[in-house]
Amino acid sequence: MAHFFVVGDATVDQMYFVREFPDPGGEVSAIRAVMQPGGSGGTVATVLARLGNKARIATRVGTGPFSDLALRNLAAAGVDMRLVQKDEALQTSSVTLIITPDANRTMISAAGASRHLDSAELREEAIADCDALVMSAYSLMGGPQKEYALQALNLARKHKLTTFVDLGTGAVRALQERLMPALRGIDYWLMNERELYMLTGRTTISEAVRALREDGIEQIVVKVGAMGSIVINAEFTELVEAHEIDNVIDSTGAGDYYTAAFAHAIMAGHDLYGAARLGNVAGALNTTVVGAQSLVLDAATLERHAAIPTDATA
Repeated sequence: MAHFFVVGDATVDQMYFVREFPDPGGEVSAIRAVMQPGGSGGTVATVLARLGNKARIATRVGTGPFSDLALRNLAAAGVDMRLVQKDEALQTSSVTLIITPDANRTMISAAGASRHLDSAELREEAIADCDALVMSAYSLMGGPQKEYALQALNLARKHKLTTFVDLGTGAVRALQERLMPALRGIDYWLMNERELYMLTGRTTISEAVRALREDGIEQIVVKVGAMGSIVINAEFTELVEAHEIDNVIDSTGAGDYYTAAFAHAIMAGHDLYGAARLGNVAGALNTTVVGAQSLVLDAATLERHAAIPTDATA
């Protein structure tokens, strides 16, 4: 299995399940309320480790109970947390989610300590011994974390790591034209359909993909919800059908499960189509439980659900 370096947030998700969203100034009672570990970086690193890979995470948390909760699953999965920084002044990043019966989520994010990840503590050898880097574009939104992320990308290129970036709607909206130059040379770009249009300013997938190719981006994955995902490279553009799930409960973390499973599969030797199939399966299975990291998924189970032989390679 591969050795991954992950840059991204480890957060606490405060989740409220309601029958309907309240009107402005109104109030509703939650059907259920839970607090779970979350964050793109924390979820991706946790899933990669559960799939049998070595995973190292670079993130920053506060102190106290929130930090313990944010890091709980990372520790249990065996993720290398020597690069986790503790901030004595700022609280651990958190996300408040309001979830309606149709599984739609309304989110309020508090960046907290994450944006203050200190690049002075990054050492070249921490990346040099890895095989791949996975990063959320949210890490580039600002603060010291942005400098850390850019330095990590430069070191990953220097040491020829395979690189993956998952965009995120908020990051695309905030960074706009600054995003593409910052991510120049990334091997695999993952995004949803909305992010694809925002990134390129185009209104159809074909036009948007053409724009990305003209900008030198060749290996693209577009998550298209219930339809699955579209994989694109220089030779083909192909829809990979979704993994059918009947009992969808909560979509929190589904995109991060996709990213982790996709990166795991690429590094295990699957081709682009096979990796996207595994990503679809991981994301779909995660919607059957509550919480971003609640589904414990190993590589054999993932392959079995995807019906791809374990020795399938490109």
